Amino acid sequence: MSTFLNTEKIIKEWTDYNGHMNVAFYIHIFDTAAEVMLNKFNIGGDSAKKDKKSTFVVETHTTYDQEVKLGEEVEVHLSYLDHDRKRIHYRVSMFHKEKKYLAATTEVISLYIDLNQRKVSEFEPEKINIIDDFIEANSSKFNTEKLVFLNKLKK
Repeated sequence: MSTFLNTEKIIKEWTDYNGHMNVAFYIHIFDTAAEVMLNKFNIGGDSAKKDKKSTFVVETHTTYDQEVKLGEEVEVHLSYLDHDRKRIHYRVSMFHKEKKYLAATTEVISLYIDLNQRKVSEFEPEKINIIDDFIEANSSKFNTEKLVFLNKLKK
């Protein structure tokens, strides 16, 4: 189980000479979905503009499980989330919308950054509360199987 983030339709510009979506666009779709999540926690694009605080991805692990092709639709779901004072750890999973198979996953560690100083910063208490409330409400949907970065947070 997981938490739905968004749906994308595979367009011609995202496909390659192998007749399927190019690896670069899996990352593009994952990044677009992650932005939906980050905005829910007030640490996405609006935070970067208004508060001068944002997240920088520092480590990823991506699996490509089954191809998707031109015209097909995929759904992206948040399948794991945790954090410490300065980091957020999540995995998003991409599923073929019609056939329901797992197409790909990416696991991410991001740092919370003060954009004025360009240095790692601690999450504000109100943002931690939003993330914690989300985790509490959705943790039964999360799956820790095959997580590569499970012990990276400093709790």
